[in-house]
Amino acid sequence: MPATLQCIVLDCPEPAQLAYFYQAIMGGEVDRPDPRWRVDEDWSTLHVNGLVLGFQRALDYRPPRWPDPSYPQQFHLDFEVDNLAETHHQVLAYGGRLLDPDLGGRGWRVYADPAGHPFCLLGDY
Repeated sequence: MPATLQCIVLDCPEPAQLAYFYQAIMGGEVDRPDPRWRVDEDWSTLHVNGLVLGFQRALDYRPPRWPDPSYPQQFHLDFEVDNLAETHHQVLAYGGRLLDPDLGGRGWRVYADPAGHPFCLLGDY
């Protein structure tokens, strides 16, 4: 029997802050009432296009240090965007950091969210 993905959960020090960061990139609704999860200071959600991202507080959270394998990323999210320059500015305005500006012209840039999780923006420059 195939499984149904309910939620992708990211550990972090500040769940609501990270939910609003990803809402700025993806849209959606932060902490929408949902009987599957409680929402409190230790848990926040983002519902967007049928997908749910969960953000859970980890007391001893240690962020990845991309690309240092001693502090691995464990996973990352890729986002295709229509306007890379505009999204780049939004990411920085909401507390993200640019990790790799793609000076070689691969077609994607690597960023870190406010909790340090790496993610990529793909699109035209």
